[in-house]
Amino acid sequence: MVKHRSSSRYSSSARLFSIKAISVYLILIFAFTIWVFVFSSINIQTDDHQTQDHQQHQRRDPRKNLQKPNDNLDSQLWIPPFSYGLHPCVKPTPRYKEFVESDRYITVRSNGGLNQMRTGIADMVAVAHIMNATLVIPELDKRSFWRDSSVFSDIFDEEHFIESLERDVKVVKKLPKEVESLPRARKHFSSWASVGYYEEMRHLWKEYKVIHVAKSDSRLANNDLPIDVQRLRCRVLYRGLRFSPAIESLGQKLVERLKSRAGRFIALHLRYEKDMLAFTGCTYGLTDAESEELRVMRESTSHWKIKSINSTEQREEGLCPLTPKEVGIFLKGLGYPESTVIYIAAGEIYGGDDRLLELKSRFPNLVFKETLAGEEELKGFTGHATKTAALDYIISVESDVFVPSHSGNMARAVEGHRRFLGHRRTITPDRKGLVKLFNKVERGQIKEGAKFSNLVKTMHQDMQGAPRRRKGPAQGIKGRARFRTEEAFYENPYPECICSSKEHKEP
Repeated sequence: MVKHRSSSRYSSSARLFSIKAISVYLILIFAFTIWVFVFSSINIQTDDHQTQDHQQHQRRDPRKNLQKPNDNLDSQLWIPPFSYGLHPCVKPTPRYKEFVESDRYITVRSNGGLNQMRTGIADMVAVAHIMNATLVIPELDKRSFWRDSSVFSDIFDEEHFIESLERDVKVVKKLPKEVESLPRARKHFSSWASVGYYEEMRHLWKEYKVIHVAKSDSRLANNDLPIDVQRLRCRVLYRGLRFSPAIESLGQKLVERLKSRAGRFIALHLRYEKDMLAFTGCTYGLTDAESEELRVMRESTSHWKIKSINSTEQREEGLCPLTPKEVGIFLKGLGYPESTVIYIAAGEIYGGDDRLLELKSRFPNLVFKETLAGEEELKGFTGHATKTAALDYIISVESDVFVPSHSGNMARAVEGHRRFLGHRRTITPDRKGLVKLFNKVERGQIKEGAKFSNLVKTMHQDMQGAPRRRKGPAQGIKGRARFRTEEAFYENPYPECICSSKEHKEP
């Protein structure tokens, strides 16, 4: 009897222990599940570490519901990288000091093409704010390769520019008569300068009322600037520098026509123009006569510092624009079908239609401004490269996919704008890696096909425009030379002008 009661107590204790063990096990499982959920919710997808499963990506992206059943296989070619709730943020912080009325003026001569001038103007607005000066509407470059005679109001909405920045800096259309004849301090401000540098430059106001700036590009550092200065730069570039009504209107019409024609399209910034090839010294695939023409142009252009360039070395280092043929091979390797509509965002292609043949043989649906717009619509744009570049910019920003063949000013500006607007898909070719593959194709070591395509896709799986922080200077480089190796602020304005979902979302 005693033995029975002892066995019963033992059995009860065992059951109690088993229940406790199961409870602890369930608690641990629950805690682990919560931890995984929290970790996943705060994890930000980056270009360098895209660890999220593509199917999970599709489930979270609301655009999946817009995909047709037969689009499932190629949807990964078109949908933007998941942005995890990141959104534009350009509002000043509570510490921001608004503009104070000033009788000191800064005049500016903007240099370069459209996008070099745009980013330079944004820099100079910030400089005027730091130096507490009134900014005179900048003079646009008329001495560049394109020699465009357009003035500020031809390209930008001047009234909107002035009004949208009224809390940041006073902008006037011209110098007041009483200061027009006064001596000016002609200044070439240092490249990639800090706020401290411009605060020191205020000593010029002791002697002058007007400072003339000969160059506008790269006047401010990319990194280590106060957040309010960075956000001001973004307010100027993405809100203040709106194109003129005529350009905006036609640009949006062309976007609508492209979308109605194809539903979705690629904007290809095919930087295969005479000035770019001459500047970079890239002659691969050209005739001897064409190569000589570019050499003469480079050597006779006084402000281009490098005169002698080894074209083969330049190409192997990935410093040359992709040729039209190489772009065709690249896009086909990524998996884009032959029916894809490709808008060519570029000036006159060097070599004309003949040079485009091998791109067109792979992708026959090439579209140009001249085929989208009527002759009457383009009448005011003829002979004005800056205006036509503005059309290309609008279409490139609004495209489903943007692909630049070279990392120039427009490529960087468009990529930055697309990141700002929600990390729209931007595919940046690894030109150095691609040249190695192209050379193997040329030597017969590999053929265009499944194996080649897999290599291209693997090479570019982390180069699709997904969120990531701006890159700092290259390791091992010291002094001012390090600034040249930093990623441009306007190429990637994250984190200063792109905020997480935890912060208040701006309209």
